[in-house]
Amino acid sequence: MAKDGKRMRALREQVTEESLEVAVAIAKVKGGATAKFDESIDVAIRLGVDPRKSDQAVRGVVAMPAGTGKDVKVAVLCEGDKQAAAKEAGADIVGFEDLLEKIGKGELGFDVLIAEPTAMPQLGKHGKVLGPKGLMPNPKQGTVTADVAKAVKLAKAGQVAYRAEKTGIIHAAIGRASFKEEDLQANFHALVGSLKQAKPAAAKGQYLVSATLSSTMGPAVAVDVVPLR
Repeated sequence: MAKDGKRMRALREQVTEESLEVAVAIAKVKGGATAKFDESIDVAIRLGVDPRKSDQAVRGVVAMPAGTGKDVKVAVLCEGDKQAAAKEAGADIVGFEDLLEKIGKGELGFDVLIAEPTAMPQLGKHGKVLGPKGLMPNPKQGTVTADVAKAVKLAKAGQVAYRAEKTGIIHAAIGRASFKEEDLQANFHALVGSLKQAKPAAAKGQYLVSATLSSTMGPAVAVDVVPLR
């Protein structure tokens, strides 16, 4: 097993097991992001749900107030006048039969796929290609919609989709190390607010169980979730 380098060991020595206030945790993670590239600031939140039960699944989208710092490549599956509207809104790839053909070949040169409702029957057969990569459009995530132009603008502006894994953990990026601390805080709270709104009625007991923040190349820092509940 690979050992931590000198840099990582030094960072780990600065981290305690104590859960920190959101602002303090973000400052510590941001301060430890000393790699030679603009590291992603990521959050992992454990929810008190069992996603294996259909009535406890948690998924949704949240618009990050400060954006994500990521250039999102958006593809739109639509026909007619909506193709022009999607392009004007900033879509990188727009098409229908040609796009379906590329998807069928596994040519997935995009980060988000948006589809108008009438396109879903044709897209369904490509579920085995899109599903494992989290690219299958979904109404709950705003990627199956008649207003494709609006969906493109939201995706480009920093809309983040989330989904609880089978262990009940949500993973999401809330920005980059170059972001101001207050912007990272705003994004973090926007995500937590969205998760609270998405709480399943069947979820019992503590919903926000725990949370950690980390940078791409840094150790995880525990966040005090009690005030967030």
